[in-house]
Amino acid sequence: MKKYFFKLLSAALLGSSCSAQHNNSNTNLSLSDKKATSETVLLYKKLNHLTEKGYLFGHQDDMAYGVNWKYENGRSDVKDVVGDYPAVYGWDIAGLEKDNVNNIDGVPFEKMKQYITDANERGGISTISWHFDNPATGGSAWDNKPNSLKTILPGGENHQKFTSWLDKAAAFFLSLKDKKGKNIPILFRPYHELSGGWFWWGKGNCTPEEFKTAWKFTFEYLQKKGVHNLIYIYNTGSFNSKEDFLINYPGDNYADILSFDSYQNNNDKEGTKFIEEVQNQLKILNETGLEKHKLIAVAEAGYEAVPDPKWWTGTFSKAIGDYKISYVLLWRNHGWQEKEQKMHYYAPFKGQTSEKDFIEYYNMKNTLFEKDIKK
Repeated sequence: MKKYFFKLLSAALLGSSCSAQHNNSNTNLSLSDKKATSETVLLYKKLNHLTEKGYLFGHQDDMAYGVNWKYENGRSDVKDVVGDYPAVYGWDIAGLEKDNVNNIDGVPFEKMKQYITDANERGGISTISWHFDNPATGGSAWDNKPNSLKTILPGGENHQKFTSWLDKAAAFFLSLKDKKGKNIPILFRPYHELSGGWFWWGKGNCTPEEFKTAWKFTFEYLQKKGVHNLIYIYNTGSFNSKEDFLINYPGDNYADILSFDSYQNNNDKEGTKFIEEVQNQLKILNETGLEKHKLIAVAEAGYEAVPDPKWWTGTFSKAIGDYKISYVLLWRNHGWQEKEQKMHYYAPFKGQTSEKDFIEYYNMKNTLFEKDIKK
């Protein structure tokens, strides 16, 4: 059983100054939103301090559904296996821009709010991405028609439409409150996987300068609407160099966490390529994070259906290595996919082949789940 002494951590957090130490260096961290709520500042410092203990484990849509179940109060595939929730919960607000009742994954926004509130009450942390539709075509986020992003910039034909979308996002973020009426801090990951060409905001579909303008406008507009409970995450797909990673980077005053997404594929059954790629990217990310005074994370990861019974303590743990990342988030447990005629999941569930190994992974010293970070 894991034993951590987080009372000492809490004392350190409450007694620390607004700057914090990262990776035992003299690097001072501060949020890019200078009007961030005190709760948001505290969360950022907490994330930084926790890197000295290990990294937080996260899972997308964890409380909403899992393999062969949906909307069962208090249930989680992760909790079914290890008796504990993830430390980080991933959600997506796509659909909000169209006033949909449910998000892109079919999760009702009202339920999502409750899940975020419940997790926060227990000490858990929520991160939000946004697969918003292409404002130029009306297609999905994957409708990567070139120059679509340009139309949302100030002066563009879809700028007004886009600001109305941001208004809806702002209202959602401000509606997330704890029992004391305080805004719940959220890790916000807009325009994710920006280095890939599959989204309308991705590589090849806009220039780096256009992307930076869109990011800065989004950042500033949400704050003008009174949103100060966000920690902003810059997120890419794969990259081979620091220059490649930073090509669309909006600047140190517009981001708080540097991250990338990486998945193991079936043509890499031993995980050799996955380990090498993640290690190479973490090396670059770590150096960049120290230089820019930012936390780092693996914002999405996984191996679909986890066919390797030792994947968690083997391949996955080797991929993360000893790098002091703030968190890693595994993708969702959708369950049966009718169209593909297969099961689609990334975290184990009761009876899954990697279940026992996941329990060993849970008990590792450097893997932090919700009980490890409780307030």
